[in-house]
Amino acid sequence: MTNIFDELRAALFSVWHRRWLALAVAWGLCLLGWLAVAMVPNSYESKARIFVQLDDMLADVTGVPSNTKRDIERVQQTLTSAVNLEKVIRGTPMGADISSPKEMEAAVLSLGKKIKVENDKDNLFTITATYGSGSNSDAANAKIAQAIVQKLIDLFREENLSGNRGQVNQSMDFMDQQLAARQKELDVAQQKKLAYEAQNPSLAGGAGAAAQKLESMRAELRGVDADLSAAQSALAAINGQIAGTPRTIAGSGSVGGARGALADAQAQLSSLRARGLTENHPDVIAARNTVNALRSAAATEGGGQVGMPNPAYTSLESIRAERQANVQSLSARRAALQAEVSMLTAQQFSNPAAAAEYQQIVRDYEVLKTKYDELARQREELKIRGSVETEHNAVKFQVIDPPTTPRSPIAPNRPLLLFGVLFVGLGAGTAAAFAFSQLRSTFATTGKLEKALGLPVLGSITQVMTESARQVRAKRLRYFYAASAALGGVFAILLTIEIVQRGMVA
Repeated sequence: MTNIFDELRAALFSVWHRRWLALAVAWGLCLLGWLAVAMVPNSYESKARIFVQLDDMLADVTGVPSNTKRDIERVQQTLTSAVNLEKVIRGTPMGADISSPKEMEAAVLSLGKKIKVENDKDNLFTITATYGSGSNSDAANAKIAQAIVQKLIDLFREENLSGNRGQVNQSMDFMDQQLAARQKELDVAQQKKLAYEAQNPSLAGGAGAAAQKLESMRAELRGVDADLSAAQSALAAINGQIAGTPRTIAGSGSVGGARGALADAQAQLSSLRARGLTENHPDVIAARNTVNALRSAAATEGGGQVGMPNPAYTSLESIRAERQANVQSLSARRAALQAEVSMLTAQQFSNPAAAAEYQQIVRDYEVLKTKYDELARQREELKIRGSVETEHNAVKFQVIDPPTTPRSPIAPNRPLLLFGVLFVGLGAGTAAAFAFSQLRSTFATTGKLEKALGLPVLGSITQVMTESARQVRAKRLRYFYAASAALGGVFAILLTIEIVQRGMVA
């Protein structure tokens, strides 16, 4: 611990012994550093907050999906684009000294690093601009920073509220051109389809439609066959009834007897058959036996009365004629269906290449029609959205906080830099004095001398000064203290000037 203390005391003595060197280095570095700090221009920051209403009631009512958030993100990303920044530069005093494209490009790159557009919440945006130029005064830099933010707000308003009209018109023109081109292609495809159908009527609708039509005809043919079978059965039944019904019945003078009984029995047998009973039914068998027995008796019965037409027989004849016509109609329909089914089947298997070609034509037509319908729907949606955005501004824009006028610079922190330069200067002076002392072959203590020579040191002699030497030493110390105080005074003056300049910006 004693050695450390001795080393520290020796180092301080070395520095103090060369204090003028330390002070000179400190003065030189401080003057250079303070001059560099003075050359750094003050940067002023201006902020503004804007409110953008994202909800649009009319867009919700019309059913058109709102793209407001997408538009806000687009504006937020493109607001600091090179084109917009060039507009800002030309619309503010920054563009007064720019005369070449290269200078403009450099100014745009520099300004892009000093502008921030931040989304604080869903509807609130903060625009921040920082500006500082050594060729302008602090008040001018503050005003330019405010002008940058104001110009950005104007661009924001123009981009959102005015820019959509021209964009919608351009989009509508493009959509109209695309629709017209698709319409021509669709007309050509439709004419080709109609011409092929006219040459091959059996392929109208494609192979699927032909197969569906063939299956439908076969189903209809099966229905006609079923109806024809039922009609033939009904005709056979009526023929049976007619066969068992007499053409005439006895007159009024022949009531009773075997002939009257025969007529009654035949009427009863006809009634049973009309009810749908078969010939093997017991009642029909009994009635038929009765008719046969009475027919023999009636044949042997005397008398020759003239009979009258049987009304039941006449009615059955009319029914049979109707059922015969129905059977003939169904037979003709069945024959026509069979011929058409045969023709479709033969065409389906005889020309597969034509069917494949027709399918390709129909497929191309459907693809073009689908694209045309989709494009027409998109055009109508764009038209509605354009009307909404043009006549009912979808973006409600409001400046919550106008661009602020900077009162003090945000950079650099000049008081801190001034103090830092002073600290570095003093430290550098101390280090220079200590380093210079290490280059001289002197010994601050007897211990260092013993260590260097390896010989014992018997003692040391204290420096003895005369009165005149003490006066000169005291005078030099006063000069040193005055020079040190002057360095501190310069620091205080610079700090005061900085504070006064900050107050003069307002």
